[in-house]
Amino acid sequence: MICEKSLNIPQPTNCHGRIQFFGFITRLDASHKTPRPIQILGVASGMGAPDTCCADGPAAIRATDLLDTLLKNGANIRWRDTLLPTPSDTPLADITDVCSRLAAQVRALVSEHGLAVVLGGDHSCAIGTWSGVSSAVRTWGGGTPGLVWIDAHMDSHTPETSLSGRIHGMPLAVLLGHGAPELVDLEGFSPKLLPENVALVGVRSYERAEADLLERIGVKVFFMDEVHRRGMRAVMHEALLIANRNTQGYGISIDLDAFSPRESPGVGSPIPDGLHHLELDLLLKGIARDPRLLAIELAEFNPHRDVHGKTLALIRQMLLSMLS
Repeated sequence: MICEKSLNIPQPTNCHGRIQFFGFITRLDASHKTPRPIQILGVASGMGAPDTCCADGPAAIRATDLLDTLLKNGANIRWRDTLLPTPSDTPLADITDVCSRLAAQVRALVSEHGLAVVLGGDHSCAIGTWSGVSSAVRTWGGGTPGLVWIDAHMDSHTPETSLSGRIHGMPLAVLLGHGAPELVDLEGFSPKLLPENVALVGVRSYERAEADLLERIGVKVFFMDEVHRRGMRAVMHEALLIANRNTQGYGISIDLDAFSPRESPGVGSPIPDGLHHLELDLLLKGIARDPRLLAIELAEFNPHRDVHGKTLALIRQMLLSMLS
C-alpha cells in the first residue's frame, strides 16, 4: 500500500497569498477566496487510435459522481461541452475538425483565466487542447506555455516516420511544429510549444525516429528507469521547473497508459512497469489552485477495456485530488 507518510511527500503550502508546489513558489490570485472557474470539455473521438471505443471515455466519466463531489467540496466547476467528430472522408480530416473546435473553446476559456480540463478520447485531442492554450497565451502579449507530458509513449511521430499512420502517436510532434500541415497550422501559427519548456515523464515504449526528433530539438525525456532511480517526486519537480521556466503558464497532459496496467487496464496500449497513480495523486494534490496552471488533460481511457472499473476509479480519484 502506498501512503502519504511512507512517500514523505510534502503537500502544497499556502502562506500569505503564495502557494508552493515542488519547491517553486507562485503567487495566488488576489481573488483566491473565490474558487477559480473550472470547465470540463469532453472529446468523444477515437479517430486517432486503432480502437475507436475510447470515444466513450468522456461519457463514462461524466456518469460518475465526480462533478457532484467536486461541487460539494467547493469547486467552481461545470461540464462545458462534449465535442463529437464530424464524419468526413479521412481520420485526418475528422481530427483536424474536432481539434479546431476544441482549440476554439479552450482558447476562450483560458483567455478568461479559467482552468480547462479536457477529457478524451484518444491523445490526438492534445493537438486541440494545447493549440487553444497557446493561442490564448499569445493574446496576453506573447510567449508560450510549458507542458508536462505524462505518458508511456513519446507520441512524437510524423506521417513520414509512423508505421501505423495513427495520429494518436503524433500529437506532441505536431505541437512542436512537425507533422501534417493541417494540424501543425491549427489556430494559424506554429509551433505551439517550445522544446525547452516540454518534459515527458514515464516513457518506456517508443521508436527510434521519434526519440531522434525529441533529442535533436532538445526536449527533456524522463524515462521510466530514471523515475525508478530518482523517485517520482524529484522527476516531477524538475519537469515542472522546465514547464515553468520563462513561460506564461503551464499545463499537464496525462495519457492513462502512463500507469501500470494493473492499476489502469482500460487503455488501448497498456505497457508494463508504469507509474503508480497514488504517488502522482499526492504530488498533484490541489494543483488546480496554482494560477499558472492553464489546463489539465486526461486521454486514452477506453471503458470497454476496463476491468472491474479500476481505470474509471483511478480517473475519478486523480481529478478529485487535483481539482478539490
